[in-house]
Amino acid sequence: MGRFIGAIDQGTTSTRFILVDRAGDIRAVAQKEHAQICPRPGWVEHDAAEILANTRAVIEMALHKAGLTPADLAAVGVTNQRETSLIWDRATGAPLHNAIVWMDTRTQAAADRLAAEGRGDILRARTGLPPAAYFSALKIAWLLDAIPGARAKAERGDALAGTIDSWLIWNLAGRRHVTDATNASRTQLMNLATLDWDAELLALFGIPHACLPQIVSSSEVYGHCGAPLDGVPLAGALGDQHAALLGQACLAPGDVKNTYGTGCFLLMNTGATPHFSRAGLLTTLGYKLGAAKPVYALEGSIAIAGALVQWLRDNLGIIESSHEIEALAASVPDNGDVYFVPAFSGLYAPRWRGDARGIIAGLTRFANKGHIARAALEAAAYQTREVVAAMVADSGVPVAELKVDGGMAANDLLMQFQADLLDAPVVRPRHLETTALGAAFAAGLGVGYFRSAEEIAAHWRESRRFEPAMAAEDRTRFIAGWEKAVEKSLGWAV
Repeated sequence: MGRFIGAIDQGTTSTRFILVDRAGDIRAVAQKEHAQICPRPGWVEHDAAEILANTRAVIEMALHKAGLTPADLAAVGVTNQRETSLIWDRATGAPLHNAIVWMDTRTQAAADRLAAEGRGDILRARTGLPPAAYFSALKIAWLLDAIPGARAKAERGDALAGTIDSWLIWNLAGRRHVTDATNASRTQLMNLATLDWDAELLALFGIPHACLPQIVSSSEVYGHCGAPLDGVPLAGALGDQHAALLGQACLAPGDVKNTYGTGCFLLMNTGATPHFSRAGLLTTLGYKLGAAKPVYALEGSIAIAGALVQWLRDNLGIIESSHEIEALAASVPDNGDVYFVPAFSGLYAPRWRGDARGIIAGLTRFANKGHIARAALEAAAYQTREVVAAMVADSGVPVAELKVDGGMAANDLLMQFQADLLDAPVVRPRHLETTALGAAFAAGLGVGYFRSAEEIAAHWRESRRFEPAMAAEDRTRFIAGWEKAVEKSLGWAV
């Protein structure tokens, strides 16, 4: 058996390949960004062929950097941006349209119709998810209707639909059309109780069963790879946030992690039973490891976090590179009463307001780019606090600490502000790339490289703990300012 595990981390803005050793340490990383295609306001697309080419490129780059060959790998896993969906031709392998990205809002009117028709109850009961443009089913339905001839091809099984995990597995591992149960749980088509496609929901959305992948566990051998991973078993797949839950060793009910990536995504392990939310959260599959029983989770999804820093860089030119944001934010002692509500695609959990749009509130002549930078960072913390409050309301369990990961978790200013807002410790692990680690762990379990989830948990190490230090009256004042700004963002899009 090879000495290392590989993990493909296919995210919203880039694709990475990492190499992990038996101690759970990252030995090499390669990364490549892909284009963000925005043909209309609120529309976001990716070129799936570009993503596949980048995936192959970063695999070769990381292996070369580490001086390894495919023979050195025991297995490879995949983790991916979740609800992003596409359709491709079974015979040619060519995508029939750009992939529609999870944050895309073109299906908002269809989601509103489902809610108005009273479909929300069945959707929540079967899938744990509310009517929203966020999830895959409406995106796939839009593609089937928008692409000439696509629906007829899908009904014959000549066109295949799926999320990015299924696209990569199909291309890398012998054209087997599968998706793991965590990604399937985000389509709004999988029944959470049976872990299979729900016939009534397929009929509701008008999606043919013949075009959909087989649902498999998050940790098993799906096939063996061709170039550039010749012969390596592809043995693990999870949606990115589920992979981070596993990578953060959140294995016990009540364990909570937050990934600060393009968006923010909090997951709380709720054990072997789905816990249906009354406070605006999503009920989702946490992970399913091989033949073991599934583990469920509560999730709070925040659409825009790191993407706001990218927007300041690319659209406004306030910074030249993303890592400059912390120093700029630290150039002022506080936010100067400036609040940035990044509702570019509406507001997700726990508010679920598709009519919200982004605003900067509280500007005066005193405000400068440092205040705007600080407000942009703090927006992630305010939204995280709202989701944690909803989790506590739903579960009745206070959050003792928040495990954090993702690129923005390296930002000390943001992590301290997060601890201050939560009035609870924020814990940063030694490896922030827990999404990729979770995929590597799942793949390692799938081939016996790792023996158990407990062995994985033993690899988790704390790097730094941020303790709350803010006075209660300051916390109350900041939160009140945020609430006022959010109210101003609502009802903008009609």
